[in-house]
Amino acid sequence: MKKIKKATGLKRQKAISGYLFILPFILGFLAFMVKPFFQSLYMSLCSVEVGPGGFRSLYQGLANYTRAFTVDTEFARLLVEEISRMCVNALAIMVFSFFVALILNQKFKGRALVRAIFFLPVILSSGVILGIEYDNALLSSVQDAIMETTGNTSITNALESILITAGVGAQAFQIVFDIVDGIYDVAIASGIQIIIFLSGLQTISVNMYEAADIEGCTSWEKLWKITFPMISSLFLVNWIYTIVDFCMRSDNQVMEKISDTMIVNLDYGFASAMAWVYFGIVIVLIGVSSAIISKGVYYYE
Repeated sequence: MKKIKKATGLKRQKAISGYLFILPFILGFLAFMVKPFFQSLYMSLCSVEVGPGGFRSLYQGLANYTRAFTVDTEFARLLVEEISRMCVNALAIMVFSFFVALILNQKFKGRALVRAIFFLPVILSSGVILGIEYDNALLSSVQDAIMETTGNTSITNALESILITAGVGAQAFQIVFDIVDGIYDVAIASGIQIIIFLSGLQTISVNMYEAADIEGCTSWEKLWKITFPMISSLFLVNWIYTIVDFCMRSDNQVMEKISDTMIVNLDYGFASAMAWVYFGIVIVLIGVSSAIISKGVYYYE
Protein backbone atom coordinates (compact mmCIF):
# COMPACT_ATOMS: atom_id res chain seq x y z
CA MET A 1 0.00 0.00 0.00
CA LYS A 2 2.82 2.41 0.85
CA LYS A 3 4.49 1.74 -2.52
CA ILE A 4 1.20 2.40 -4.32
CA LYS A 5 0.71 5.67 -2.43
CA LYS A 6 4.28 6.74 -3.20
CA ALA A 7 3.77 5.93 -6.89
CA THR A 8 0.51 7.88 -7.11
CA GLY A 9 2.09 10.76 -5.17
CA LEU A 10 5.01 10.88 -7.59
CA LYS A 11 2.69 10.86 -10.60
CA ARG A 12 0.67 13.68 -9.05
CA GLN A 13 3.83 15.73 -8.50
CA LYS A 14 4.91 15.17 -12.09
CA ALA A 15 1.46 16.16 -13.34
CA ILE A 16 1.51 19.35 -11.25
CA SER A 17 4.99 20.20 -12.55
CA GLY A 18 3.80 19.68 -16.11
CA TYR A 19 0.79 21.94 -15.65
CA LEU A 20 3.00 24.62 -14.10
CA PHE A 21 5.29 24.52 -17.14
CA ILE A 22 2.39 25.01 -19.58
CA LEU A 23 0.53 27.48 -17.34
CA PRO A 24 1.98 30.59 -19.13
CA PHE A 25 0.76 29.24 -22.46
CA ILE A 26 -2.70 28.45 -21.06
CA LEU A 27 -3.03 31.94 -19.57
CA GLY A 28 -1.79 33.56 -22.78
CA PHE A 29 -4.22 31.51 -24.86
CA LEU A 30 -7.18 32.41 -22.65
CA ALA A 31 -6.24 36.10 -22.53
CA PHE A 32 -5.29 36.73 -26.15
CA MET A 33 -6.41 33.85 -28.38
CA VAL A 34 -9.87 32.68 -27.34
CA LYS A 35 -11.75 35.77 -28.54
CA PRO A 36 -10.03 35.97 -31.98
CA PHE A 37 -10.49 32.20 -32.28
CA PHE A 38 -14.28 32.42 -32.11
CA GLN A 39 -14.37 35.68 -34.08
CA SER A 40 -12.58 33.93 -36.93
CA LEU A 41 -15.05 31.04 -36.79
CA TYR A 42 -17.97 33.46 -36.94
CA MET A 43 -16.36 35.39 -39.82
CA SER A 44 -16.07 32.17 -41.82
CA LEU A 45 -19.87 31.95 -41.74
CA CYS A 46 -20.37 35.57 -42.80
CA SER A 47 -19.75 37.99 -45.61
CA VAL A 48 -17.50 40.60 -43.97
CA GLU A 49 -17.59 44.15 -45.29
CA VAL A 50 -14.91 46.65 -44.30
CA GLY A 51 -16.10 50.23 -43.94
CA PRO A 52 -15.16 53.46 -42.24
CA GLY A 53 -16.98 52.39 -39.10
CA GLY A 54 -15.23 49.01 -38.92
CA PHE A 55 -16.34 45.50 -39.81
CA ARG A 56 -19.87 44.56 -40.76
CA SER A 57 -20.69 40.85 -40.79
CA LEU A 58 -23.65 39.47 -42.74
CA TYR A 59 -24.42 35.86 -41.84
CA GLN A 60 -24.58 33.58 -44.89
CA GLY A 61 -24.07 30.08 -43.49
CA LEU A 62 -21.68 27.72 -45.28
CA ALA A 63 -21.43 29.79 -48.46
CA ASN A 64 -17.72 30.53 -47.94
CA TYR A 65 -16.92 26.85 -47.42
CA THR A 66 -18.88 25.90 -50.54
CA ARG A 67 -17.03 28.59 -52.49
CA ALA A 68 -13.67 27.24 -51.32
CA PHE A 69 -14.28 23.81 -52.89
CA THR A 70 -16.65 24.48 -55.78
CA VAL A 71 -15.90 28.00 -57.02
CA ASP A 72 -12.25 28.64 -56.21
CA THR A 73 -9.98 26.82 -58.67
CA GLU A 74 -6.80 26.86 -56.59
CA PHE A 75 -7.64 26.07 -52.98
CA ALA A 76 -8.34 22.31 -53.30
CA ARG A 77 -5.26 21.80 -55.48
CA LEU A 78 -3.01 23.74 -53.10
CA LEU A 79 -4.37 21.74 -50.17
CA VAL A 80 -3.46 18.42 -51.81
CA GLU A 81 -0.03 19.65 -52.88
CA GLU A 82 0.91 21.13 -49.51
CA ILE A 83 -0.40 18.17 -47.47
CA SER A 84 1.56 15.78 -49.71
CA ARG A 85 4.69 17.93 -49.44
CA MET A 86 4.23 18.11 -45.68
CA CYS A 87 4.07 14.32 -45.30
CA VAL A 88 7.22 13.77 -47.39
CA ASN A 89 9.18 16.58 -45.73
CA ALA A 90 8.07 15.55 -42.24
CA LEU A 91 9.32 12.00 -42.77
CA ALA A 92 12.62 13.31 -44.17
CA ILE A 93 13.05 15.67 -41.21
CA MET A 94 12.33 12.89 -38.70
CA VAL A 95 14.87 10.51 -40.27
CA PHE A 96 17.50 13.23 -40.70
CA SER A 97 17.16 14.62 -37.19
CA PHE A 98 17.20 11.16 -35.57
CA PHE A 99 20.42 10.03 -37.24
CA VAL A 100 22.11 13.40 -36.72
CA ALA A 101 21.21 13.14 -33.02
CA LEU A 102 22.74 9.65 -32.94
CA ILE A 103 25.97 11.05 -34.39
CA LEU A 104 26.05 14.04 -32.04
CA ASN A 105 25.52 11.73 -29.05
CA GLN A 106 28.84 10.02 -29.71
CA LYS A 107 32.00 11.13 -27.92
CA PHE A 108 34.46 12.95 -30.18
CA LYS A 109 36.57 16.10 -30.12
CA GLY A 110 34.70 19.28 -30.93
CA ARG A 111 31.32 17.76 -30.13
CA ALA A 112 30.03 20.98 -28.55
CA LEU A 113 30.99 22.98 -31.66
CA VAL A 114 29.30 20.51 -34.00
CA ARG A 115 26.13 20.60 -31.87
CA ALA A 116 26.14 24.39 -32.04
CA ILE A 117 26.51 24.25 -35.83
CA PHE A 118 23.49 21.97 -36.16
CA PHE A 119 21.47 24.25 -33.89
CA LEU A 120 22.39 27.35 -35.90
CA PRO A 121 19.53 26.77 -38.42
CA VAL A 122 17.06 27.34 -35.56
CA ILE A 123 18.59 30.78 -35.03
CA LEU A 124 18.92 31.50 -38.74
CA SER A 125 15.29 30.59 -39.38
CA SER A 126 13.89 33.09 -36.90
CA GLY A 127 12.99 36.75 -36.97
CA VAL A 128 15.14 39.33 -38.70
CA ILE A 129 17.85 36.84 -39.68
CA LEU A 130 15.29 34.89 -41.72
CA GLY A 131 14.44 38.04 -43.63
CA ILE A 132 18.12 38.77 -44.22
CA GLU A 133 18.60 35.24 -45.49
CA TYR A 134 15.75 35.36 -48.01
CA ASP A 135 16.30 38.98 -49.11
CA ASN A 136 20.09 39.00 -49.26
CA ALA A 137 21.16 40.15 -52.74
CA LEU A 138 24.76 39.02 -52.11
CA LEU A 139 23.73 35.43 -51.36
CA SER A 140 21.45 35.46 -54.39
CA SER A 141 24.24 36.65 -56.70
CA VAL A 142 26.63 34.02 -55.32
CA GLN A 143 24.05 31.30 -55.92
CA ASP A 144 23.53 32.51 -59.52
CA ALA A 145 27.29 32.53 -60.09
CA ILE A 146 27.60 28.96 -58.84
CA MET A 147 24.76 27.85 -61.09
CA GLU A 148 26.44 29.49 -64.11
CA THR A 149 29.84 27.93 -63.44
CA THR A 150 28.40 24.47 -62.95
CA GLY A 151 26.23 24.76 -66.03
CA ASN A 152 23.14 23.77 -64.06
CA THR A 153 24.38 20.19 -63.84
CA SER A 154 24.86 18.01 -60.80
CA ILE A 155 25.14 14.38 -59.85
CA THR A 156 21.51 14.27 -58.76
CA ASN A 157 20.38 15.83 -62.05
CA ALA A 158 22.40 13.30 -64.05
CA LEU A 159 21.04 10.36 -62.05
CA GLU A 160 17.54 11.77 -62.29
CA SER A 161 17.68 11.99 -66.07
CA ILE A 162 19.08 8.46 -66.39
CA LEU A 163 16.52 6.84 -64.09
CA ILE A 164 13.54 8.75 -65.46
CA THR A 165 14.61 7.92 -69.02
CA ALA A 166 14.85 4.26 -68.04
CA GLY A 167 11.29 4.48 -66.70
CA VAL A 168 12.08 2.52 -63.54
CA GLY A 169 10.05 3.83 -60.60
CA ALA A 170 10.22 7.37 -61.96
CA GLN A 171 7.67 8.77 -59.49
CA ALA A 172 9.35 7.23 -56.45
CA PHE A 173 12.78 8.42 -57.58
CA GLN A 174 11.37 11.90 -58.17
CA ILE A 175 10.32 12.10 -54.51
CA VAL A 176 13.80 11.01 -53.41
CA PHE A 177 15.48 13.57 -55.65
CA ASP A 178 13.18 16.31 -54.40
CA ILE A 179 14.24 15.50 -50.84
CA VAL A 180 17.93 15.50 -51.83
CA ASP A 181 17.57 18.82 -53.64
CA GLY A 182 15.77 20.24 -50.60
CA ILE A 183 18.27 18.96 -48.02
CA TYR A 184 19.02 22.55 -47.01
CA ASP A 185 15.36 23.08 -46.09
CA VAL A 186 15.33 19.76 -44.23
CA ALA A 187 18.41 20.78 -42.22
CA ILE A 188 16.96 24.22 -41.49
CA ALA A 189 13.77 22.64 -40.11
CA SER A 190 15.52 19.93 -38.04
CA GLY A 191 17.20 21.95 -35.27
CA ILE A 192 14.57 21.56 -32.57
CA GLN A 193 13.97 17.91 -33.42
CA ILE A 194 17.70 17.16 -33.14
CA ILE A 195 17.84 18.78 -29.70
CA ILE A 196 14.79 16.79 -28.51
CA PHE A 197 16.19 13.49 -29.79
CA LEU A 198 19.59 14.30 -28.30
CA SER A 199 18.11 15.01 -24.88
CA GLY A 200 16.29 11.67 -25.02
CA LEU A 201 19.41 9.76 -26.04
CA GLN A 202 21.32 11.20 -23.11
CA THR A 203 18.75 9.82 -20.65
CA ILE A 204 19.39 6.21 -21.71
CA SER A 205 21.50 4.43 -19.11
CA VAL A 206 24.95 3.27 -20.23
CA ASN A 207 24.39 0.08 -18.24
CA MET A 208 21.81 -1.07 -20.78
CA TYR A 209 24.35 -0.88 -23.62
CA GLU A 210 27.01 -2.58 -21.46
CA ALA A 211 24.61 -5.44 -20.72
CA ALA A 212 23.84 -5.72 -24.43
CA ASP A 213 27.57 -5.87 -25.23
CA ILE A 214 28.01 -8.70 -22.73
CA GLU A 215 25.16 -10.57 -24.42
CA GLY A 216 26.90 -10.11 -27.78
CA CYS A 217 24.42 -7.71 -29.38
CA THR A 218 25.50 -5.89 -32.52
CA SER A 219 25.20 -2.12 -32.96
CA TRP A 220 22.20 -2.66 -35.24
CA GLU A 221 20.44 -4.78 -32.62
CA LYS A 222 21.17 -2.22 -29.88
CA LEU A 223 19.68 0.51 -32.09
CA TRP A 224 16.36 -1.31 -32.56
CA LYS A 225 16.14 -3.11 -29.20
CA ILE A 226 17.35 -0.34 -26.86
CA THR A 227 17.75 3.09 -28.46
CA PHE A 228 14.62 3.15 -30.58
CA PRO A 229 12.18 1.89 -27.89
CA MET A 230 13.63 4.11 -25.16
CA ILE A 231 13.07 7.33 -27.14
CA SER A 232 10.00 6.21 -29.08
CA SER A 233 7.79 8.69 -27.21
CA LEU A 234 9.92 11.54 -28.59
CA PHE A 235 9.05 10.50 -32.14
CA LEU A 236 5.45 11.40 -31.37
CA VAL A 237 6.46 14.78 -29.93
CA ASN A 238 8.72 15.59 -32.87
CA TRP A 239 6.15 14.44 -35.41
CA ILE A 240 3.48 16.78 -34.05
CA TYR A 241 5.95 19.65 -33.79
CA THR A 242 7.14 19.07 -37.38
CA ILE A 243 3.62 19.12 -38.78
CA VAL A 244 2.67 22.29 -36.91
CA ASP A 245 5.95 23.97 -37.87
CA PHE A 246 5.45 23.12 -41.55
CA CYS A 247 1.93 24.54 -41.54
CA MET A 248 3.26 27.88 -40.27
CA ARG A 249 6.13 28.19 -42.77
CA SER A 250 6.39 31.31 -44.90
CA ASP A 251 6.66 29.31 -48.15
CA ASN A 252 3.41 27.43 -47.52
CA GLN A 253 1.23 28.15 -50.57
CA VAL A 254 -2.03 27.59 -48.68
CA MET A 255 -1.01 30.13 -46.06
CA GLU A 256 0.07 32.54 -48.81
CA LYS A 257 -3.33 32.25 -50.48
CA ILE A 258 -5.15 32.81 -47.19
CA SER A 259 -2.98 35.86 -46.42
CA ASP A 260 -3.46 37.35 -49.90
CA THR A 261 -7.22 36.83 -49.71
CA MET A 262 -7.38 38.56 -46.34
CA ILE A 263 -4.82 41.37 -46.79
CA VAL A 264 -4.92 42.13 -50.52
CA ASN A 265 -8.55 41.33 -51.35
CA LEU A 266 -9.91 42.24 -47.87
CA ASP A 267 -12.17 39.17 -48.07
CA TYR A 268 -12.07 38.25 -44.38
CA GLY A 269 -14.98 35.81 -44.51
CA PHE A 270 -13.57 33.68 -47.32
CA ALA A 271 -10.06 33.80 -45.84
CA SER A 272 -11.39 32.65 -42.46
CA ALA A 273 -13.26 29.77 -44.11
CA MET A 274 -10.13 28.57 -45.92
CA ALA A 275 -8.12 28.91 -42.70
CA TRP A 276 -10.64 26.80 -40.78
CA VAL A 277 -10.68 24.13 -43.50
CA TYR A 278 -6.88 23.96 -43.42
CA PHE A 279 -6.90 23.92 -39.62
CA GLY A 280 -9.43 21.09 -39.54
CA ILE A 281 -7.47 18.97 -42.03
CA VAL A 282 -4.23 19.45 -40.09
CA ILE A 283 -5.91 18.57 -36.78
CA VAL A 284 -7.38 15.38 -38.28
CA LEU A 285 -4.00 14.47 -39.77
CA ILE A 286 -2.27 15.02 -36.42
CA GLY A 287 -4.93 12.99 -34.59
CA VAL A 288 -4.80 10.02 -36.98
CA SER A 289 -1.01 9.91 -37.24
CA SER A 290 -0.62 10.35 -33.46
CA ALA A 291 -3.00 7.45 -32.82
CA ILE A 292 -0.94 5.26 -35.18
CA ILE A 293 2.42 6.28 -33.73
CA SER A 294 1.16 5.92 -30.13
CA LYS A 295 0.58 2.21 -30.68
CA GLY A 296 4.31 1.72 -31.16
CA VAL A 297 5.44 3.94 -28.31
CA TYR A 298 7.15 2.20 -25.41
CA TYR A 299 6.56 3.88 -22.05
CA TYR A 300 8.77 3.01 -19.15
CA GLU A 301 9.08 4.14 -15.54
